[in-house]
Amino acid sequence: MDVASLKGKIPNELLESMLSRGIVSFTPPQEGAIASGLMQGRHMLVASPTASGKTLIAEMAAVNSIIAKGKKAIYIAPMRALASEKFEEFKSAYPYIKAAISIGDLDSNDLWLANYEMLFFSTEKFDSLVRHGLEWLPSIGCIVFDEVHMLGDSSRGPTLELLITKLASMCSAQILSLSATVGNADELGKWLDAEVVKSDYRPVVLQKGVVHEESLYYSENADRKLTSRELLGASRIPETRIIEDTLEQKKQALVFYSSKRNTESGALRLSRHTHAYLNQEELRSLKELGESVLNALPNPTEQCRKLASLIEKGVAFHHAGLMNQQRRLIEDAFRAGAIKAICSTTTLGLGVNLPAHTVVVKDITRFENTHSERIGVNEVMQLFGRAGRPKYDSEGRALLIASTKERVKDLYEHYMLAKPEPIESALGIAPVLRTHILAFVAESFLNDKQSMQKFLSKTFYSFQYGNQRHIANVINEVLNELKEWEFVEEIERDVFRATRLGKRVSELYIDPLSARMMLNAIDGEMEIMDILFMISNTLEMRPHAKQTEEAEAQYILHIHSRKQKRMLTDPYSMDFGYYDPARAFSTALMLRDWMEEAKEPAIVEKYSSTPGFLFNKVTNADWLLYSAIELTKIMHKSVHKMIEARVRMRYGIKEELLDLVRLEQIGRARARLLFANGIRGVKDIRENRDKVTRLLGKEIAEKVFSQLE
Repeated sequence: MDVASLKGKIPNELLESMLSRGIVSFTPPQEGAIASGLMQGRHMLVASPTASGKTLIAEMAAVNSIIAKGKKAIYIAPMRALASEKFEEFKSAYPYIKAAISIGDLDSNDLWLANYEMLFFSTEKFDSLVRHGLEWLPSIGCIVFDEVHMLGDSSRGPTLELLITKLASMCSAQILSLSATVGNADELGKWLDAEVVKSDYRPVVLQKGVVHEESLYYSENADRKLTSRELLGASRIPETRIIEDTLEQKKQALVFYSSKRNTESGALRLSRHTHAYLNQEELRSLKELGESVLNALPNPTEQCRKLASLIEKGVAFHHAGLMNQQRRLIEDAFRAGAIKAICSTTTLGLGVNLPAHTVVVKDITRFENTHSERIGVNEVMQLFGRAGRPKYDSEGRALLIASTKERVKDLYEHYMLAKPEPIESALGIAPVLRTHILAFVAESFLNDKQSMQKFLSKTFYSFQYGNQRHIANVINEVLNELKEWEFVEEIERDVFRATRLGKRVSELYIDPLSARMMLNAIDGEMEIMDILFMISNTLEMRPHAKQTEEAEAQYILHIHSRKQKRMLTDPYSMDFGYYDPARAFSTALMLRDWMEEAKEPAIVEKYSSTPGFLFNKVTNADWLLYSAIELTKIMHKSVHKMIEARVRMRYGIKEELLDLVRLEQIGRARARLLFANGIRGVKDIRENRDKVTRLLGKEIAEKVFSQLE
């Protein structure tokens, strides 16, 4: 179908935007969506491979809602990076539509968003906005849920499922759900009351195969008989032979591993081969990139140095242990063709659009709890979806590696020929529902057991399993907990309202169990380590830092001196697996070291950690300290120490620098520089302008001085 054939049937702005970007015809899934009522506002589930045109389907529905119907459109993604990417793409295509993104502060109603027409959110952020009371909810005409297969994810799925259920009952907007891997699309579509558009169309042909030693095994025909060819190159190690073969074709590769450690060791192996394929101009460019990656932290860690060294050879590792700035630099350099191969954990298979000609799933097993198990077909297909770049390649490759010749056929049949597993709801356990049931009551959405049971009967969990008795038991169990913790009160039989405390806990978007643990620990005599230990015991701070011998010894001393045993022996702490208070104390010590201005490399080495892990914990700690301050206010106890702890946590500073960091442009490093040179506070800055200018430089100093006026 030609785009021009829709002239007069869709808004002119939409038509002109598509044509100006060179979109002159629709892909099969796009045609299917249009034929199924996309522009007439039908709910829709689109299940088609990566790069098949799902984003344009969402764009058409959103722009039609905004221009033709005068209604807002919202886009919701499970990952912040994905929401940010789609926001930038939309702004570029429609600069005249007022678009905004909100993925941060979870304790805000963001009233300013009411002035925008196209809005982009993370799942948790939009769920938080609904909890705060969203006055402009009726003005939404289109809601897009991307990566809807995340319904089956145990951590993100329940929030997504309840948000979909809630929005379906609270507003009359068109709901559009998108996914590349849905094994039970018809079942999911029936739950969503949506037209189902399924397609195998892929603009870039995907060759799937299994590599053993130096040979690639694949099937050319429908008879599924495997043929083989020898890969280009000289290495006898399959993963490096694949890279050689890819680079010989002047292409790029993504290699997925099961752990951060494996990505780093894999990148080191590949670097011995990628370096030989770089020309002088690329070597100069990569050296500059390596310097930028190295200096992402004021004090580079051993990991930073290792990464920078590998980048100079044309390869990088990518995992959650990196700083955000480092990840962005690597992704941009890969898109530009400078980095030839990235070794990544499977998290890069979701979120940002980072395709390559060749994708290799090196590790197909992952250690879960106490044993190793194969990763699912869905996950492998998601990773395979990164292979083949529509603008650059006519075909892409998706490869597995077999350790023996006998395993080649097994892997090919299990992953290449199998259908995706069906998505299964992850909603049906009490700890998962605890935070959501409190939210139901706190926002006066549902206040009695009967209405809660009726609402939960509309969820995908109930649709799949139909176990109403189990749902009723879970509701009873959760409400009894919340009553015991004084977050809700029963105002008449089976009718509830949130207490002031319960409403605030819900608004803060923390688990009610975490709030209870903090409330049990808060008293008027808390010192810094008491506060850090308190927040480190919450569910939001897991997983914990590696336990050190110092942590175990100091933990015992601390418990005996501060008498916080009641917080640590809470039976509810076992909700989410094995709990070791010494590990939590180790996390508290790591945060304390950060606040005592220990250098990042020293902290990372001491706790066998990574810069990304450290700063993730610092960010979580900032939010939990804010939450603790809000809870302490309700208890009418002093918040002075907690406020001090939060400022010190945010900047990573000792108490003596608190006055200096009140000024913008002065952070950890500049505050310490000023203090070391006799500038101890804002008063000293006023009285020593020439000295401050010499220390900070004229441009920064002027910005600091302007605040004093």
